[in-house]
Amino acid sequence: MYMSGESLLIILLVGLAAGWLAGQIIQGTGFGLIGDLVIGVVGAFIGGWLLPQLGIHLGSGIISAIIDATLGALLLLLIMRLVRGGNGWRARIGRGWNRLW
Repeated sequence: MYMSGESLLIILLVGLAAGWLAGQIIQGTGFGLIGDLVIGVVGAFIGGWLLPQLGIHLGSGIISAIIDATLGALLLLLIMRLVRGGNGWRARIGRGWNRLW
């Protein structure tokens, strides 16, 4: 399978946009540029698989790809929050530093 440079760029831009949108919707889950990109790309795979399984077709084009990837990224972030529990490791580290001082 051959993937052109433009295709890879589109995948990365859609993943970045979806990861950033999902991070804005679910507060407290900022992962930075690389983290948002990874969350968005993995979310695109989840959304691309799950939505057709549920009979949901958003259409074609870049906007529908971003919406699809954002929905997948939201699901991924919710699952990560359930597995991690609460506010995650940053809150636990912050509480530890407060006890030292």
